[in-house]
Amino acid sequence: MKNDPPQRTNYDQLIMCKYSFYIFLISCFLGISCHDNHPKDKPVIISAPEKMDDAVSGKIQDVLDYAQSNNGKINDSSTLSAVNVVSAFYTSNNFKSIWSSNEVVKPLADSLVAFISQSRYYGLFPSDYHQEELQKIHQQLQADSMAARNAMVWTQLDLLSTDAFFMLLKDLKQGRLVDDSISILKRKNWIDSFFINNLKEVFDKVQITAILDRAEPHLLQYDSIRYSLKDFVDSMDTGTYQNITFPYTDTLEFRKNVYARMLQEGIGQEGIQDPDSIQLATAIKSYQKKHNLEADGKIGPATVRSMNNTDRNKFISAAISLDKYKGMDSLPQTYLWVNIPSFKLELWDNDTVILKSKVIVGKPQTPTPELSSRINNLVLFPTWTIPESIIKKDILPELKKDPGYLASKGYNLFTDSGTIVNPYTVNWSRYKNGIPWRVIQGSGDDNALGIFKFNFSNPYSVYLHDTNQRYLFANTNRALSHGCVRVQKWQQLADFIVDRDSAMQRPGSLNYSKDSIQVWIKKQVRKSIMVKNKLSLYIVYFTCAAEGNKLEFYDDIYGYDRQLAEKYFKGK
Repeated sequence: MKNDPPQRTNYDQLIMCKYSFYIFLISCFLGISCHDNHPKDKPVIISAPEKMDDAVSGKIQDVLDYAQSNNGKINDSSTLSAVNVVSAFYTSNNFKSIWSSNEVVKPLADSLVAFISQSRYYGLFPSDYHQEELQKIHQQLQADSMAARNAMVWTQLDLLSTDAFFMLLKDLKQGRLVDDSISILKRKNWIDSFFINNLKEVFDKVQITAILDRAEPHLLQYDSIRYSLKDFVDSMDTGTYQNITFPYTDTLEFRKNVYARMLQEGIGQEGIQDPDSIQLATAIKSYQKKHNLEADGKIGPATVRSMNNTDRNKFISAAISLDKYKGMDSLPQTYLWVNIPSFKLELWDNDTVILKSKVIVGKPQTPTPELSSRINNLVLFPTWTIPESIIKKDILPELKKDPGYLASKGYNLFTDSGTIVNPYTVNWSRYKNGIPWRVIQGSGDDNALGIFKFNFSNPYSVYLHDTNQRYLFANTNRALSHGCVRVQKWQQLADFIVDRDSAMQRPGSLNYSKDSIQVWIKKQVRKSIMVKNKLSLYIVYFTCAAEGNKLEFYDDIYGYDRQLAEKYFKGK
C-alpha cells in the first residue's frame, strides 16, 4: 500500500507564501521579472504600413518619457544629447514621426545622414551625431523586411535623427567650447525660436544643408578656414599616433614612447621596445630627415612638436579655431587683429588686409592676454614704468649684486611723488618680494618700448609698441616679451591711425598730422596724442588660419588649445 504524501500545515503554507514573496521582491530589485518602465528594444511588429505612424507616435512618447528620467538614454547603446529640446519638439507636434511616413524613409532623413558623414568639412566629428547608429538603422530598413515592420526601429530613427539635427544646429551656432550651464540647448527662448523653428523650416522648405549653413557665423576669417578645411580633410592622415610628453620625468618611458612613435611611421626595427642609444638616435635621424628637421639624432622641442603635430591634432586645431569664431560678435569695418600664435598683426579695412606686420608677444611665463579694446592714445618717445613682476624677478636680484645696475640700463628709481632715489643709499638685502619705489626707464631709442607706443584701455597694463631689440623680429619663435606686443611696422600703423583721424575730422580741428609726427620723431620730442577715432583692437589666440586657400597651423605656444582639446574633445 502506497503512502499518501504528508499534508502541509497552515504554518508550512504561511512560510512558503512568505518565501515566495521575498523571492518576488528580490527578483524585482534585480530587474529579473519586474517591469522597469524601460521601453526596451523589443520588436513591436505592425501588420499594416498604414498603422505604423500611429504606433511610432505612441512609442516616441514612451521612449521620451523614459529618456527624460534617465539622462537622455533611450536604450543600452543610444543617448539623446539634446533630450530636453527633442522632448519639447515632439510635445509640440503630438509626438508624430517626421523622418518617415508609413514605413518609408523620407529623403530628408537620407540628406541628414549624408550631411553627418561630411560634417568634418565643418570642423565637426560625425560620431557626435549618431552617425554609426543612424547608418545601421538605414541599412536595416533597406535589407530587412522585418525591421521595416518594427515600430521600435522607426522610433529610434526619428528620435536619433532629430537629436542629431539639433546638435548639429547647436554646434554650428554656438560651438562646443561652452559649459552645459550656458548652452543654448538650456535656454527656453532658444528652444522655441531657434531649434524648433529651424527644424520646422527644414520640412517646409525640404532642405537641410542651407538651413544648417545659416547657423554659422558670418565672419570672413571663419569662412576662410571653413572652405579651406575640405581639401585638408580629404587628404588627412587619419592614423593614430603615440603622443610624446615633453619635457619628461621618466627617461626609460620617454625613450620607449619615442621609438614606438617612430615605428608607427615605419621608421625603426619592429620588435624592439627598449632601443639602445644607437638604435634610437638612428631612428630619430631618419624621422628628422623625412620631416626636414635638423638631423642631429637628438630629441628637442622642435622634433617633439613635429611628432605631435599629426593631422588629427591639426584637425582639432581647426575645429577649436572655428568654434572660437562662433563665440565672437560681428567685427567692425576697420580693426586691428593681433593673433598671438602666428606672431602677426593685420590691419583690416572693408574686409581687406591693408597692413601686415610681424609682432613679438609674451613668453609662456608672461603670456600676452587675449582682449578686445580700442587704441585711444599714441605716445612718442615713451618712458617705461617697469611692472612689479619684472622688478621682483629680474631687477631686484641684480640690484642686490650691484646698485649701479639701474644706471647701466638707463633706469631711475622714483618715489610715488616723483622724487629720485639714489640706489646706493638703499639696503637692497632687506627686500624680497618687491620694492616701495617705481623703476622707470627714460625715453629714447634705447628704451625697451622703442620710440612709439600705442595705448588702449585694458586691465593687464599691456600695450603695443616699438622695441629697441628690432633684430628679434628675424626669429621664427617670437614669444619673447613680458606680455606687451612689439610691432615691427609701428610707423605704418601710426600713419594709418593719423590719416584716419585727419580724414574723419573737420579740416584744421587736429593739432597733429603725419608730417608733424615725423618732425617730432626727428627732433626726439616726447608727445602724447589722443586719438579722436579710436581704432578697434583684437588680441586673439588662434592656432589655425587660412592663407589663400590653404590652412596654416601655428604652435600652441601657451598650451591653451591643448587644454581645450582635453576638456571638450578628449577621445575624438
